[in-house]
Amino acid sequence: MKRLFFAMPFALLLAIAGAAAPVTAPIASAAPCVVIYRVYFDSPGSDTGSNTSLNAEWIKLHNRCSTNKSLTSWRIKDKAGHRYVFGTYALKAGAYVTVHTGKGTNTATNRYWGQGWYIWNNTGDTAYLVSSAGTRVDTCTFTGAGSAAYC
Repeated sequence: MKRLFFAMPFALLLAIAGAAAPVTAPIASAAPCVVIYRVYFDSPGSDTGSNTSLNAEWIKLHNRCSTNKSLTSWRIKDKAGHRYVFGTYALKAGAYVTVHTGKGTNTATNRYWGQGWYIWNNTGDTAYLVSSAGTRVDTCTFTGAGSAAYC
């Protein structure tokens, strides 16, 4: 009888200890350095198709890491399959780059898609950021409310 008395508390203690032990969560994949920061999908005024109006429609990426990231051959796509491909380009640590729909001269902070009509649907769309290896790095879906979406 004495033996049973000591065995039960010990078994109970083990059960309580096991229940209180932390559960190991699966390791989440690391957040990407380069992400879609914002999409300005409805340029101000009427959609006239002028280069000024086209360049007021854009997508902005952000490098959240402390090192420069090569975006060479990375792609930005929409639901309809429009595709922008970065040439040789590195986004500095902590920096942003804006990809405008229209034509212009590329700089470190502004790139130009060179399109003659709008890419992002005013009623809603999805932007995809794809690495040079074909891996989807980030996605931003917006409904068309307002004129821009933070991702």
